[in-house]
Amino acid sequence: MFKRILIANRGEVAVRVFRACREMDIEPVVVYSQADREALHVQLAEQAYCIGPARSADSYLNVEAILTVAQATGCDAIHPGYGFLSENGDFADACQQAGIAFIGPPGQVIRAMGNKAAARALMQRAGVPVVPGSDGPVTSAEQAREVADAIGYPVLIKAAAGGGGRGMRKVFDPEQLAPLFEEARLEAEACFGDGEMYLEKLILRPRHIEFQILADRHGGVIQLGERDCSIQRRNQKLLEESPSKALTPELRAAMGQAAVTAARAAGYENAGTIEFVLDQDNQFYFIEMNTRIQVEHPVTELICGLDLVREQIRIAAGMPLSVGQEEVELRGHAIECRINGEDPAHGFRPSPGRVGFLHLPGGFGVRVDTGLYPGCEIPAHYDSLMAKVIVHAPTRLEAIRRMRRSLEELVIEGPATNTDLLHQILHHPDFVRGNYNTGFLEEHLDILLAWCGSGEEGQV
Repeated sequence: MFKRILIANRGEVAVRVFRACREMDIEPVVVYSQADREALHVQLAEQAYCIGPARSADSYLNVEAILTVAQATGCDAIHPGYGFLSENGDFADACQQAGIAFIGPPGQVIRAMGNKAAARALMQRAGVPVVPGSDGPVTSAEQAREVADAIGYPVLIKAAAGGGGRGMRKVFDPEQLAPLFEEARLEAEACFGDGEMYLEKLILRPRHIEFQILADRHGGVIQLGERDCSIQRRNQKLLEESPSKALTPELRAAMGQAAVTAARAAGYENAGTIEFVLDQDNQFYFIEMNTRIQVEHPVTELICGLDLVREQIRIAAGMPLSVGQEEVELRGHAIECRINGEDPAHGFRPSPGRVGFLHLPGGFGVRVDTGLYPGCEIPAHYDSLMAKVIVHAPTRLEAIRRMRRSLEELVIEGPATNTDLLHQILHHPDFVRGNYNTGFLEEHLDILLAWCGSGEEGQV
């Protein structure tokens, strides 16, 4: 087992990995930017090193600085968290070349699955259902038009190297295809340094269902059930739950088997997520694989009882999975709400600043993952995620009620947050009935914001 792990990340995920290391008797080493000098993970650590200015490119994406700290402090592994370098195959390779274990899949797997067009082709060969679309990358608007005419509108333009909704455009009108293709390509180049694009048929109002998988280097691959991530704004998840009310036992088994097949086809190792869309006819299609731990991993942890970060570390150290598929037992219902530093009443404007009074919810079945503390500064340079509130209960309705109560207890003075909006979502009749899809927030945002402003709630 590793003796010392460098945590190449910040915020709540850095704290999450730090705690797992301490519980495994592994010494954590943390890094930080100048903007994060007072961050919680820095305050907790005995060894913390500044790796550059606030700008991510100069700090959390600075491979040379991170490897220098890891080597100087005698770290035998690096955990990348999520975001930043977590899905950078070249970084994984650089760690290996430096004699440091990368806690994630091998670099070639990250590259293969990070290219959406290549991943799609691989899944087709493995027999995993994929959304109808282009065979390989699309290099021009003219070629995109040919593909769109063949599969029919609406279509979805996607960056082959994309993620987080970037480099993605929906096209309903053929006249808009060329300008939207160029918009998406330029955004992809700016965000990912790669303007390669491909096209898919746009599945209208789907459910977004993802399956958590774990794979070791001894051939063991298991799936730990699904998460329904359909409550989204501009392809950014706001609320996740498990199990999904949309799945029958038969459909769950079929999707779970497809997730395992996908992981095996990729030669996968470590924790990952297979993402599907589920259409209104209960047909499911592979859309992408996330080759890292997910923001919403606590949802799965609460229903299966496994510490996924601990499993990641064990796998990277060469150990087999701690459980087999037949030992996985999913219990109860879990929901996660992402508390973001943004102002929904003003177009979801980012809201950095200093936190004043802070009160986090607690009680039976409630977990909060956060890097917040009273007086901490929320920098303007990074993702707006401030905290994750996760609840677990025997039934979905009990979990909804527990989450409502938890959000009512949450107090963050200073920056604006989306807490009230999440609270109203949990009261909306369609959400309570489980009758929602990826278009839920777009369809109901006006009434949800009106409820926020009036102090009213849904009638459920």
